[in-house]
Amino acid sequence: MSDILRLENINYSYIDGGYERHILKDLSYSFEAGKFYTVLGPSGSGKTTLLSIIAGLDTPKSGEIYFNGRNIKEIGLHKYRRNEISIVFQQYNLISYLTAVENVLLAMSETDNKLPKDRKTVAYNLLERFGIVRTKADRMIGQLSGGEQQRVAIARSLASNVNLIFADEPTGNLDTATEKEIIGIFKELSHDFGKTIIVVTHSDTVSQMSDQRVLLKDGKMQKL
Repeated sequence: MSDILRLENINYSYIDGGYERHILKDLSYSFEAGKFYTVLGPSGSGKTTLLSIIAGLDTPKSGEIYFNGRNIKEIGLHKYRRNEISIVFQQYNLISYLTAVENVLLAMSETDNKLPKDRKTVAYNLLERFGIVRTKADRMIGQLSGGEQQRVAIARSLASNVNLIFADEPTGNLDTATEKEIIGIFKELSHDFGKTIIVVTHSDTVSQMSDQRVLLKDGKMQKL
C-alpha cells in the first residue's frame, strides 16, 4: 500500500509556567492508505495535539506534513481541511437544531469534492448503512442516543467524499457494546471503502481491533 500521510521531523512545544514544554520531538511517521490506525499514549503525551496538527487545525514549530506526496501547506490548510479530511469527535459536534440528515447534508455543502446530484438520497443511504433508518434520520439530534449520534457523525465524515478520517476518543462516551459496534464501522470503512482511519484513544478494546497500534511517548511514535 502507498503512504497517504507522511510526517517528517515534527516538533511542537508550548510555554508552561515560564518553561518550554516539548510535546513532539523530531517525530516522523507514515500512514498507509486504506488502513485503520489507533494512536495510544500516556495522558499528556500529545495525542490530541498530534491529531490537531495532522488535521491542519494547528501548526508545528517545525517539520513538514505530506498528503498524497504534497505538502499540506502547498495544498493550503483551508483546502486540505475542506476537501481531504474529516474529523469525528468524542462529543459528536453535531448541530443540535438540525435533523440527522440535515447534519449530513451540511457536510456535503462544505466541500469542493464532486458529489452525486441527489444528495439527500445519498445522505439517507449513508445514515441507513450505519443503522440510522429514515424515521430516525428525520429526528432532531437531541432525540437520538449517544451511539446513534456518533453514527450520524461518522456518516457526516463520509459525506464529503474524503479518504482520510481522524477520530478523537470517538467511543469515550459510549458503553462497551456500542463501542465495539462503532469500531466495527471504522474497520468496514477502512477495509471495504479504502478509507484511512486514524483514531486517538485510551481504550484497549478499540486499539486491539485496529490494523496498526501506534504508541506516542516521549515525543516519538512507534509501532506496537
